Amino acid sequence: MRILMLGGNGFVGRAILMDALQHGAEVASFSRGKSGTTELPPEVTQLVGDRDSGDYEALRTGEWDAVVDLSAFQSKQVDQAMDVLADRVGRYVFVSSHAVYVRDLPAGTDETAPRRAPMRAADVLTNDTYGPCKVACEDDVLERYGERATIVRPGKVTGPGDYSDTALYWVRRGARGGRVALPTRPEQPLQLIDSRDLGRLVVQLIVDERPGAFNGIGPDSTIGELIETAADVANTSVDLVQIPADAVPERFPLMEPEAEWPSRQRNQSKARAAGLPVTPLRQTVEDLYRWDLDRGTPPIEAGITPEDEADLLRQS
Repeated sequence: MRILMLGGNGFVGRAILMDALQHGAEVASFSRGKSGTTELPPEVTQLVGDRDSGDYEALRTGEWDAVVDLSAFQSKQVDQAMDVLADRVGRYVFVSSHAVYVRDLPAGTDETAPRRAPMRAADVLTNDTYGPCKVACEDDVLERYGERATIVRPGKVTGPGDYSDTALYWVRRGARGGRVALPTRPEQPLQLIDSRDLGRLVVQLIVDERPGAFNGIGPDSTIGELIETAADVANTSVDLVQIPADAVPERFPLMEPEAEWPSRQRNQSKARAAGLPVTPLRQTVEDLYRWDLDRGTPPIEAGITPEDEADLLRQS
């Protein structure tokens, strides 16, 4: 099986790439060669190009059983890639986002839930434009490849190698222990998906040649459970102190307005039936925590300093 990754050097791309290699695939990765902090395995063919400038020269020859597109955020990028690859790929797997769905949905909606209106281009990707732009990308892939198109809509992805600050801030905070300033109720729902589970799903969808859309969503948990699990992993204890949401900076990650909690909870049954494994939250947190320790726990931008947190706690 030959797989082409459009953006295989980043966090999620690497998880898919590693799962593909473990299952005997021949993998090529097309990117600018700038993302990621570790070299790809030597057996991966590295193809250098730039989607932003339309440089696809490295893809004008070669054939693959499937392409996994992780680096397209606007329809122009998808259209250019499809024009170059045409029928030299068997299946087009587009990694989209759960942000494509309209807001104010009931809890537990599946892949048939209504999506937001498509947006073919945006000068800046924001919370208001990211989802609609992904909708336009999905539509173009489905129109071009039909039954040879597969759409994967991940939620928040984390696990070892996660260089974003979102889940990591709360894992570090739980591991530090003590009184934790939390600008939401501990019951706020989460569905964090382990990157390794997402990688396994994508590769299995390719092997089985499954068309259609799949929610790449992790197990049901809560923000409180995430923090307390991190504390348990680090052999500390925490006291979660709810503070007013409007009394804190916007730098706290993973916070969602309570009115939107139901619409953030997706149904994962279709993906589970197609081969999505479910790594327990504790295992994901422990592996992320150990990876972070091994790299020296460098500074992160998310969250607030211990000093600012202490000030907030004194006011609560």
